[in-house]
Amino acid sequence: MTLAQADALERELRHDVMALVRSLAEAAGSSGRWVHYGATSADITDTALALELKESVAILREDLRELALALVALARKHRATPEIGRTHGQHAVPISFGYKMASAAAEIARHHRRLEELAPRLLVGKMAGAVGTGAGFGAHAPEVEAGVMRRLGIGVAEAPTQIVGRDRIAEFANFMALVAASTERLATEVRNLQRTEIGEVMEAFDESKQVGSSTMAQKRNPMLSENVASLARLVRAFQLPALENMIQWHERDLANSANERIALPHSIVLTDDILRKMVEVFRTLRVDTDRMAEHLKRSQGNAMTENLMLALTARGMARADAHERLRTLTRGAAHGAGLADRAAADPTIATLLTPAEIAELLDPEAYVRAAAAKTDRVIDRIESELHR
Repeated sequence: MTLAQADALERELRHDVMALVRSLAEAAGSSGRWVHYGATSADITDTALALELKESVAILREDLRELALALVALARKHRATPEIGRTHGQHAVPISFGYKMASAAAEIARHHRRLEELAPRLLVGKMAGAVGTGAGFGAHAPEVEAGVMRRLGIGVAEAPTQIVGRDRIAEFANFMALVAASTERLATEVRNLQRTEIGEVMEAFDESKQVGSSTMAQKRNPMLSENVASLARLVRAFQLPALENMIQWHERDLANSANERIALPHSIVLTDDILRKMVEVFRTLRVDTDRMAEHLKRSQGNAMTENLMLALTARGMARADAHERLRTLTRGAAHGAGLADRAAADPTIATLLTPAEIAELLDPEAYVRAAAAKTDRVIDRIESELHR
């Protein structure tokens, strides 16, 4: 038989599986009577879908692994690189850029783990007939079904109806939506840190040829990260039809079929594309450590008030009093003398801490030592997990 023959027959019958069955039966001669024996169309299509999903899962698993390791490499390189942490869009306390990357790597590694956990639930097929009972195969139905799936290298769907339960597909769609949300979060971080007024990181840019704008020659836009943010929203939108497709009339209807043929493959292809683009972004990311240091210096010590407050509390000052005293001191630190000088000149603080101790407490590099140590622990665990 040829696909052209089956295609011509499908246009006549208006049923894809039946066209294939007839074509195979004719080509099989006297053995043709056994083609599709005891089976229903969904036995073929849902099992074939599981084989396609098996390949897709392998691709996405490797994508996630590569992204996590790209983030781990950045985390290791910048484990102790001080950067101002930001909460509510405002300067908070120092963080190391490496720790920021380690946190992102841990999130992506969790998705890698999720995919491994859901794969056995997703990669299942059926050979159980019109309503899933296997009645057409007689007493040996369980052995027939198990044997087919074993040869195909996938699991057996437990207690299916005419179709494999769409909760499995919905879970996979939800997983891809989670990945899309995480990658958009990372892309948004790159976009924000690449703002002209921040400028701490920048996507790789070919200065010799690449153009950022048709009219503004100076532009260096975070193009890949913006592209990821756009596509991630579409992947999350495809989650909704997957959930709706769980709802079937009785043993099945056809309400899931048309949208599933669009939403599922598009979700997979887009998720793969998003992950590959994020790998490129982080493998080639330009990190401006001088700019990070400049922003920390600009705070004149204000970003380390927490450290100073805890030290004062440890030396006997009430925490609330230490907080209020430092709140008052930081009001002027941004416009005149730095916090170190103001704190050293404060009579009460001076009785508890020496100028040298204050300077150490307000040193960003000293502040991020804990972040560097935690980064090491996180990335060691991630590498161990991903290299298993």
